[in-house]
This record gives sequence, structure tokens and C-alpha cells, in this order.
Amino acid sequence: MKTSPVRRLLVLATLCTAVASAVAASDNWPSFRGNAADGRGTGSPPATWNVETGENVLFRVAVPGLGHSSPVIWGDRLFLTSAVPDRGEASLKVGLYGDGTPVAGEPPQRFQVLAFDKRTGELLWQHTAFHGVPSIKRHTKASHTNSTPATDGAVLVAFFGSEGLHAYDLDGNPLWNRQFGVLDSGPYDFPDYEWGFASSPVVHDGRVIIQVDILSDSFVSVLDAATGEDVWRTPREEVATWSTPAVFPRDGGGRQVVLNGYRHIGGYDFDTGEELWRIEGGGDIPVPTPIRAGNDGPILITNAHGRLKPIYAIDPDAEGKLDPGHSAVAWFHERLGNYMQTPIVVGDLAYFCYDNGVVTVVDWTTGERLAQKRLGRGASGFSASAVAAGGRIYFNSEDGDVYVIEPGPDLNEIAVNELGETLMATPAISDGVIYFRARRHLIAAGNGP
Repeated sequence: MKTSPVRRLLVLATLCTAVASAVAASDNWPSFRGNAADGRGTGSPPATWNVETGENVLFRVAVPGLGHSSPVIWGDRLFLTSAVPDRGEASLKVGLYGDGTPVAGEPPQRFQVLAFDKRTGELLWQHTAFHGVPSIKRHTKASHTNSTPATDGAVLVAFFGSEGLHAYDLDGNPLWNRQFGVLDSGPYDFPDYEWGFASSPVVHDGRVIIQVDILSDSFVSVLDAATGEDVWRTPREEVATWSTPAVFPRDGGGRQVVLNGYRHIGGYDFDTGEELWRIEGGGDIPVPTPIRAGNDGPILITNAHGRLKPIYAIDPDAEGKLDPGHSAVAWFHERLGNYMQTPIVVGDLAYFCYDNGVVTVVDWTTGERLAQKRLGRGASGFSASAVAAGGRIYFNSEDGDVYVIEPGPDLNEIAVNELGETLMATPAISDGVIYFRARRHLIAAGNGP
């Protein structure tokens, strides 16, 4: 780990003043799926736009390389990561298929962190965190930069898996980095496959939370955001997963880090790393991030690969070892969950989108399934998670078709907008603008003057 003493003092001072100097926190989109991964943005983005004519398109700027990380926003700055090959263009195979063979023979890559002006799309700075041949191959549908960066207005962290966790200030100056060795997130039942790392960091209350579920020696850790030093680290008996952690309050007091998993879905004390509760089972390739239903609702966790596709609704004050019949599990569905997307809650309804575009609507207060409907014709995959703002939900297909849906059990379609290129990254929303990190461009859609 490398930490400059001067930088350390600078970051400590900035941490104390970040909230006062930044714009309203509600306009920020600080990590994967925004605040607490709830996917809800501010303002009212447009229902329709047209990339070809420019209608309601504020800007469309080129982004080098390949990356499935989402945009994050603080103030007037938007941040991305990308892997730029030394030669040629990175291959990408999207759609509905089952081939897990990794991409072989790729050239050295530049793992980059980029900052843009969120109003104009102007590139403000870029920094190469690593240059070389990646330690781990990637899935044919993945990138080498799947993990979304995270910021609190003082520190920006980018996690590149085996290539390290890197921290910067918002002007792009390096602060510290941590190396954790080779992090192989290949499937546990085909260990020769290499699929790349995908869990995103979270910055909360001056700390960085990382979930490192790999083929051996999995762990969850909280680090000091100013220095990168461990606050605590707790081992996990877990297979490789691709889920991002979340931080939620416990209604009885205190905070917890909640992780999806296969052998170990669980909550950990935010301050100490002590295990608070756990439940096991479900899909054996967990991807979605846990979310909280409303301010006083349960924690919703889903995964879907293999025999089961569960949805768990868990009391935030749960303790000990749980099972679907435990009193702390408010309700449970064995086969209604989804594989790739993090679900979204709007009002009293939760929306679970499967990778073929089938959306299930559940009343999260009771667990009742209200509706199920397919978006599109079933020919496209859906990997990016849904986001919402201004009374609309935006579901995103890999083909770049964005389905704008009216919240409600009927899933009424307001519009379908074409980006004209592949979309794998979850969008961000800030101050009435929705930002798409598509295959080759960063696109901002907002209501024109």
C-alpha cells in the first residue's frame, strides 16, 4: 500500500468539509445504483429521446476501451473506469447464451479512471491506474472494468480486482492503493474458467467497503477512506460472487454491511465486522445487490442460477442463523427471483427483471406477486439494472433499447428509446438527466430548453 503523508492530511481535511462544499447530496449518485443502491435519482428525466436527431440528448461523447462499470456523480463531475487495450478493439459477445469460455490472448490493457463534466461531457482528466496484461481473463460478455467506482465527495475509489483498489481525490491526484493479490472470481464448479472481478466498492461515513468473494480465501472488509488501511476484515466461507455490498441501518440502532451470497448471505456490524445474521442457499452465481424496501421495510435479496431463484425479505434487525421459515424472514419466494439485475422499489412495489426481460412485480409489504410481463420480444438480454426518477422506471436491454415504464402492477409502457449501441452498464440519474455508459459513448438524456 502506498500513502503520501501530505495526501493523508489533505484527505482528512477534505472529508470534514465535503458535505458542506458539495451540491445537495440528493443530486449525487455516489456508487453503483446511486444512494444505498436504491436506483432512484432526482428530477424528471425525459420519457423520450433520439440519439440520431439529438432530441433531448444533451451530449454524446466517446469513451475509450471497454467497461461495464456505471457512471458515478458528485457535484458537477461524472466518473467512469475503462480498460483500453494496447492494440485493436476488445471483443464483446452479448445476448442470451450459456457459453462460459473466457476470452483468451488479449493484449496489455490500460486500466483508466476518467472524469467528465456532467453538464457538457467535457473530459476533465484521466489517470491510468495499471498498465499490463490482466492477471485474470474475462467472460466473453464481461469487461476488465466491471466494478463501478464510488465517491463521497472527498475520495474516489476504483476497484480493478487483481489489479488493485485505487483511491484519488476528485481532481485525479492519486492518494493510495491496495493490492490483494490475484482475485479469481471464476465459477466454483468450473474453476478453470476465468470470468473477471465485478463487485463494486462502497464509500460510507469515511470508510470503504469491499466484498471479495473468490475461489479461495473470500472476505469482506472495511477500510479507512483517507488512508486505505484496514478497519476490519472478516473471512467468508463463500464461492465466487459478483455482488456489490450495501450499508443499511438497523432499526434497533447501529449499521450493518449486507452481502448477497450462495453459502453466506449475511449482515455484518459496520463498526466491528461481527456477523449479525446469515442465511444460505439459492442461486449459485449471486450478482444482484441487496436493497432496502422503503425507509422502514425489509431488506430484499435475490439471486438466480441453478435450481432455485429465491427472493428473501429480511428484517433489518435479524440475528443469528436464518432460514425461509424464520420469524425474521418477512416473506420468501422460491422461484421468482432474478439473475443479473438488482431489483428496484418504487412505492409499495418491487420490480424484479430477469435476464430475458421478464419483469415480476411484487407488493413488498406482503410478498404477493401482482404481475409478470415481458419487455420486448425476448430476443435481447437484460444485464443493466433498472433505475427510476420522475414517476418513471427505466429498464435497459443489452441491445440498447431503453423501456420507459409507468410504475404500477400493469407495467404500462410509456416509450422505448434506442441508444444505437450495446448497453451493459447500469445508468445513473442526477438532477433530471439520465446518463448511459454505452459500448462506445457516454450519453446524457435530459429535457431540452
